[in-house]
Amino acid sequence: MPQDKEKIIKLFYDNVKGRRSDTTSSNQKHDGKDGHWLETQMNIKHNGDNEPDLFGYEMKNQTSSGKITFGDWQANEYIFIHGRGKTPVRNNTNIDYDLTRDDFFEIFGKPNELKDGRLSWSGIPCPTYYNQTSKYGQLLTMDNDENIVIIYSFLEDKRINKDEIIPEYLKKENIILAKWYKDSLKLKLERKFNQKGWFTCLKNANDEYETIHFGNPMNYESWIDLFRKRIVFFDSGMYQGNKRPYSQWRASTGFWHSLITDSY
Repeated sequence: MPQDKEKIIKLFYDNVKGRRSDTTSSNQKHDGKDGHWLETQMNIKHNGDNEPDLFGYEMKNQTSSGKITFGDWQANEYIFIHGRGKTPVRNNTNIDYDLTRDDFFEIFGKPNELKDGRLSWSGIPCPTYYNQTSKYGQLLTMDNDENIVIIYSFLEDKRINKDEIIPEYLKKENIILAKWYKDSLKLKLERKFNQKGWFTCLKNANDEYETIHFGNPMNYESWIDLFRKRIVFFDSGMYQGNKRPYSQWRASTGFWHSLITDSY
């Protein structure tokens, strides 16, 4: 057994096995509080770095949502003007448009009645699976250079009031709303998952951590094939008033478990 894997297993048995997550000192509204507790016990520093969590292995936490995330990877290009600081980012996708982020939500998003009408680009408007078109005329697919893109079609937009919502200059076909560069996704995926592999710590029926499981490394070619098969999917959570893109790339918990190679 590799020495680094032995170290991870020892950390689990010494600090985690048989214990329940103690999140009393955490923000109870934070969805990641359980994962942060586990990271602390496993000596993983809380960070957003696109590197493996521990000794070349990426850790994935058990969730109750039925899905586990590869990464929160925003698009390289959007149709709206974006970027940090005072300098707006111009690229091939937005060069011909002067849409703000708020404009984007108004045109291509949807109000959330549970959040006082807050606009978001998630759920019904945004496609989830490869070659799927949403009711808002948005298609998730790949271009000729194998970049992942979301493309808008006015003809495919099924909203009954689309004529009032969509400006005249956007009432056309094949408008790129977002683009993820192939090389960028490959770098992010392989930095995290193509080093030594990944592991997950699972609980028993008493909510106590009981076992640790490992899976093999994953390269980009395997990952994009899973995307084409609709196993990997896009789970957008972008909403108005928050600058974070919340562009989650995920697969079902059941699929992740099917990748497990050894357990301790």
